[in-house]
Amino acid sequence: MISIYNTMDRRKEPFEPIEAGKVRMYVCGPTVYNFIHIGNARPMIVFDTVRRYFEYKGYEVNYVSNFTDVDDKIINKAIAEGKPADEIAKRYIDECRKDMESLNVKPATTHPLATQEICGMVEMIGTLIDKGYAYEKNGTVYYRTRAFRDYGKLSHKNIDDLRSGERELLVRGEDEKEDPLDFVLWKPKKEGEPFWDSPWSEGRPGWHIECSVMARRYLGNEIDIHAGGEDLIFPHHENEIAQSEAANGKIFAKYWMHNAFLNIDGSKMSKSAGNFFTVREICERFDPQILRFFMLSAHYRSPLNFSDELMEAAGSGLNRIFTAASNLKFLLKSAGGAEMTEQETRNYDTVKKLNGDFEKAMDDDFNTADAIAALFELVRFANSTTNEASTAPYLNALLDDIRKLADVLGIIVDRREEMLDSDIDRKIEERQQARKEKNFALADEIRAELLQKGIVLEDTREGVKWHRA
Repeated sequence: MISIYNTMDRRKEPFEPIEAGKVRMYVCGPTVYNFIHIGNARPMIVFDTVRRYFEYKGYEVNYVSNFTDVDDKIINKAIAEGKPADEIAKRYIDECRKDMESLNVKPATTHPLATQEICGMVEMIGTLIDKGYAYEKNGTVYYRTRAFRDYGKLSHKNIDDLRSGERELLVRGEDEKEDPLDFVLWKPKKEGEPFWDSPWSEGRPGWHIECSVMARRYLGNEIDIHAGGEDLIFPHHENEIAQSEAANGKIFAKYWMHNAFLNIDGSKMSKSAGNFFTVREICERFDPQILRFFMLSAHYRSPLNFSDELMEAAGSGLNRIFTAASNLKFLLKSAGGAEMTEQETRNYDTVKKLNGDFEKAMDDDFNTADAIAALFELVRFANSTTNEASTAPYLNALLDDIRKLADVLGIIVDRREEMLDSDIDRKIEERQQARKEKNFALADEIRAELLQKGIVLEDTREGVKWHRA
């Protein structure tokens, strides 16, 4: 049975779905005002892997992950560029999808946009007002935090110990609040901002109400798993619980999962420290599959340190899996036999045990680090028990198992066909010509195409250099 560490109760608990054989899962997505950074990529990869394992175990997963496409950061970016906010959001949603595809993150069952769910937000805010959990002052609607008796149950914070100065909940109109701890559900527009009609003012929703509404619409009043980075526990997820449970009258989510932070060379990632990297930047130097494999090399609840050295080590480990798969495919070209030999049958009993070790690790709160160790043991065993005399059934069984387990991790083991050097040079010339013509979209497409084929480009003062990932 799968067990999950539930942030709510601070312990591992057996997973029991609300509906047998089905998983309803909501993962908070990015705010789209720039390229996603590698910190954003960790929850995307981690919870995509959780989803894959549930599907591997036979569950039907309804996986919802939103795009926050209305926010102060998006508006500020739009003002800086002199463009509409929706144009900025659309651009970076498209770029985010490209990065997710390169990392082999499966598209969600639904990727809702906040701006397309405003009616539901207005409806839920109205319900909260009617129930006495919210109030309006001069066009701003606030959530009456103390009205929700269980506020703080996820973050394990005592509401009386919270001081408003330590929180990021105060948006505007602080002096109008009944209590400094109250947070905004709806705020009036400022000059030049996008806005929508509501009974209280022309304006836009607060951040927290967005996820409550999107989770309810696409997953129902009660969901199995709500997930995201640990930075979202408070206040975002705490506020979601307060809104959803007050409005719906039911427990919002049975299990809360949170991944730990990603550090860069032992330090917190920040632009001021000069160690802020986007997924796009890292994937110009490393194959995206290496980045994915690296992200899964530690348990998702453990802090993860990013460095070039650790990425290179991840690349070496990943290459062991690729090489084993290639060797099996090579041996299959000349292999015969209608069934396994007696020795191969005995060997395959060991393979089944290694498969079981992989599942045991994943059943234990999705321990990908131990799952990878089991996969490495399978690779080692495949390398040591196969040769030119191996039968096709044995080779196929090993290859299928490696592919199957790697797929749970989102790793594609079948190597791409390598491009000839002359074809690479021709593509680089096409890219250079596109850049001269200021057709940067085409130039980016060519770079992405080459990267998908394992060719990494580096723009230097001496010209374009390339190497195989």
